[in-house]
Amino acid sequence: MSLKDKLDLQRLPRHIAIIMDGNGRWAKERGQDRLFGHHEGVESVRNITEACAELGIGYLTLYAFSTENWDRPVYEVNGIMELLVNTIRREVATLMKNNIRLHVIGDMNMLPGNCKTEMEEAMTMTAQNTGLNLVMALSYSARWEIVNAAKNIAQDVKDGKLAPEAVTPEMWQRYLCTAALPDPELMIRTSGECRISNFLLYQLAYAELYFTDTRWPDFRKEHLYEAILNFQNRERRFGKTSEQIQQNEEIIS
Repeated sequence: MSLKDKLDLQRLPRHIAIIMDGNGRWAKERGQDRLFGHHEGVESVRNITEACAELGIGYLTLYAFSTENWDRPVYEVNGIMELLVNTIRREVATLMKNNIRLHVIGDMNMLPGNCKTEMEEAMTMTAQNTGLNLVMALSYSARWEIVNAAKNIAQDVKDGKLAPEAVTPEMWQRYLCTAALPDPELMIRTSGECRISNFLLYQLAYAELYFTDTRWPDFRKEHLYEAILNFQNRERRFGKTSEQIQQNEEIIS
């Protein structure tokens, strides 16, 4: 039986978030430039996006470029931006064919003009698609997002649009980049690092975290199925006891 056949299709995570780590190290291990790793990582994006669409996953968020990544060498940043533009141009037809809707979260004002334009056009073209929601986190950091939300809430309170006592966790989420998205249930990080790195800090509060040594350019459908199987073997308690969870399951069944 294949890993895919072992999946319980009734218990799939609705939203999977992935930190696509290890492109540079994968390239260096092969005596290549770091940009070579980023180019090869695009095939993993295609493969995993296809796998999620096939399974019926509702949302896939990929951490493509963080706010901190702007501090990398100029040649690498420019190369990544060029790669993003060329990839989006090339892949829009595939997104349309597969009924995939593209979203972008992050500070898009920091992106080069041509990259911002390509992203906006792709989002407009795919806006009516009803299948997988593919979310690209670009020029994104969770601390930036949280601070930005706090500023907007404070401004609305100052302007009399919002009462301080009306600020609840549910209200706060409406000011985040992900306001229209459910929180991730499974977060995957490749390449052996065991940290979140400023990614969806608020939204990952109750996500199951899965870390693998596999570098992103080597990450394929079988690795995704393995992560989902691991997710399905965990007990998600959300602060409750195992006994409470079992009682709730018995009531539902």
